[in-house]
Amino acid sequence: MLTFLQKSTEGQRFHCDHMENISGYLMKYTNLVTGWQFRYFVLNNEAGLLEYFVNEQSRNQKPRGTLQLAGAVISPSDEDSHTFTVNAASGELYKLRATDAKERQHWVSRLQICTQHHTEAIGKNNPPLNSRSFSLASQGSGNSPGSQRRSSQNAASFFNLGHHRMVPANRRALLLQPDHLGDVREMISKTEIQQRDLMRSIEGLPTAGHLSSLDQDLLMLKATSMATLGCLNDCFQILHQQHIALQRHIPATGTTINWLEAKIPIPNHLKNGEEVGLTVQESKEQDLLRETQVLSDSTLASGEPEDINPEDEVEDGCDLKEDDLGAVEEQRSVILHLLSQLKLGMDLTRVVLPTFILEKRSLLEMYADFLSHPDLFLSISCGLTPEERMVRFVEYYLTSFHEGRKGALAKKPYNPIIGETFHCSWRVPKDSLQLSTSSEKPPNTQDQAPHSEDSNKPDCYTIRFVAEQVSHHPPVSGFYAECPERQMCVNTHIWTKSKFMGMSIGVTMIGEGVLYLLEHGEEYTFTLPCAYARSILTVPWVELGGKVNVNCAKSGYSAAITFHTKPFYGGKLHRVTGEVKHNATNNVVCKVQGEWNSILEFTYSSGETKSIDLTKLPITRKLVRPLEKQGPFESRRLWKNVTESLSAKDIETATEHKRALEERQRAEERLRAETETPWITKHFKQEGEGWFYNQPLWKSSDSGQ
Repeated sequence: MLTFLQKSTEGQRFHCDHMENISGYLMKYTNLVTGWQFRYFVLNNEAGLLEYFVNEQSRNQKPRGTLQLAGAVISPSDEDSHTFTVNAASGELYKLRATDAKERQHWVSRLQICTQHHTEAIGKNNPPLNSRSFSLASQGSGNSPGSQRRSSQNAASFFNLGHHRMVPANRRALLLQPDHLGDVREMISKTEIQQRDLMRSIEGLPTAGHLSSLDQDLLMLKATSMATLGCLNDCFQILHQQHIALQRHIPATGTTINWLEAKIPIPNHLKNGEEVGLTVQESKEQDLLRETQVLSDSTLASGEPEDINPEDEVEDGCDLKEDDLGAVEEQRSVILHLLSQLKLGMDLTRVVLPTFILEKRSLLEMYADFLSHPDLFLSISCGLTPEERMVRFVEYYLTSFHEGRKGALAKKPYNPIIGETFHCSWRVPKDSLQLSTSSEKPPNTQDQAPHSEDSNKPDCYTIRFVAEQVSHHPPVSGFYAECPERQMCVNTHIWTKSKFMGMSIGVTMIGEGVLYLLEHGEEYTFTLPCAYARSILTVPWVELGGKVNVNCAKSGYSAAITFHTKPFYGGKLHRVTGEVKHNATNNVVCKVQGEWNSILEFTYSSGETKSIDLTKLPITRKLVRPLEKQGPFESRRLWKNVTESLSAKDIETATEHKRALEERQRAEERLRAETETPWITKHFKQEGEGWFYNQPLWKSSDSGQ
């Protein structure tokens, strides 16, 4: 590895011949486990191939991989100035990284020239096929889209492009005239009508037979026709906004925030103090503009923590129920369209998922559900021995997942935008804590969720929680909770990484958490399981999977927990097993089995057993501040319009509000990159590979001592 690094950093060696072939070392992203690896790449300009080898010495051997560049897309990445991607027409993708921006530009420009040359050559040598129509009514002819495929599957089959003469500059200028735009809009409208007729015809076919509505080619035809119309509408919108900008004499500003927000036109509803009546569409656009403007005005406040007044907090009355299967059934064509664009193992971090699958809350708020049983959390510190405290931690840990799911249907919480925060707290009656280990049942006090008027009573412990999205790429969240009276706190950072797995979506929780019991001087390090959304085309549901570990270095106790995914044949859902042992003696002191969302059974070394029914375990509601007292970057206020639109089943408006937030985030990220302005976090700071709360309880404890 060091040898490769020296080869790359001491000066990349490019070999150029008369055919403009280039070669040299680049880093190639392999997978999550292996990560980045140095590989020797060769651009064969004459053949239109990008090949790579393990090293330069193996160049005369068979390449480890080859990409056909005809029809490929070469894209510099916005992650940094070194990374770029090569997307082949076959769907294969190489994610590559050069040593610096200059080297990346050299590779990108050479690859683009080669790609353009071979794509144009294929178009010239393979003129477009004669147009033909396919009637769904002529089923008896025996012709199906599958039988009409050409046998050739080389690159030429992907690029039968018609080549037209370039339009002169004076002719191109006329394309932005209003009457021409109107003609284009009319043509797109007619195309949309024809596309809807096509969809109805396909959906009207029987589900079985020679040509059915479930035919793979017809499903792909539906998906691609929808995608094509979407692209046409986006292009028309851009032309329309450019025309408006020219009329208002707004100079071109390149790739800026204003350009990205072209889909949200600036309304001119107020003139000379007179308010003009607004249409429904204009009112939506005004809300979007106001939402974007609030974020813009708040950007300068990055790095400044919100002013939190605990007296403003009230018991959370928000109980947003998620839609049942109906919403998913109605949007099946959208899911099919999305699936047609994905590959097995594809990273979904940058994929924009349809709005209707969203849960009505942010991921940061979902993390707060880990403390839905705060009495069990605080009871950890009440253990009299290290063994008892470790067992109590495992009991709390396994009861912390079920409340995170608001229903049987798998839905995805909002992706937090950088700088977003969430604050809440809990009041826990002191007499609800377990003070000793015995065969006693877990607390079942009905008055575990005191109302806000009880918040100042001295017989309650207070747990405060704060979460912040500290990074956009990669998407990293940090959250912290503390109870000063019990001298305990927990600090966690998580990077959620999603990938497509065919009929499932897998989410890996990269990172770790640490529970600090300051009274005992113990630190419990733990990881989190993976989550899977199964059966995404029928009834999507969630299961957890993978092995997690809990370790306490001081006491020498550890726990190994396995979340079992359902086997293909038979087996139970949501099964979990685990054991707690003393590392020095290898003695198992506790075993657990059951379901993480139902009943857990604990067996101790003493022979005693205990069962916890999670469906009957009381939930303590968190305390939050009303929306009007929250800052513009706090989760509920930030996503307020999206949540309201989803609750009203107005998917289109929810999508527009969501897009406004995401486009603002991307635009500001580019602006920071151009001006070399670092993002300043509010509550967390990075130390090594982790993120830690700025004012943790252990620091104040150390200073007090």
